[in-house]
Amino acid sequence: QVQLVESGGGLVQAGGSLRLSCAGSGRTLSNYYMGWFRQAPGKEREFVAAISWSGGNTYYADSVKGRFTISRDNAKNTVYLQMISLKPEDTAVYYCAAATRLGGRRRESYDYWGQGTQVTVSS
Repeated sequence: QVQLVESGGGLVQAGGSLRLSCAGSGRTLSNYYMGWFRQAPGKEREFVAAISWSGGNTYYADSVKGRFTISRDNAKNTVYLQMISLKPEDTAVYYCAAATRLGGRRRESYDYWGQGTQVTVSS
């Protein structure tokens, strides 16, 4: 079983940038398809980005395409989410997730979740 811990969240002005990290322990993250999701107050948890086991394939929600970049460093057992041009509507708790099989965009496909990190974008 893998444990996931997110970090890097915080308060930023609109137009600013943040880089989130997701550190894995217990198992090597190279065995998992990884994803980032987010949940705003009063809303369902939604897909943000995903990356395949080797990092060769990445997928993004339309709302973040061109602004967010998911990457992974399997040697460091860490997955990243670089966020630029942040908007107030990006405000949410961001969760890292690991899937033992193909994760994709559906949160039901992911087996392990971190505790989340808060991102707040002020206007």
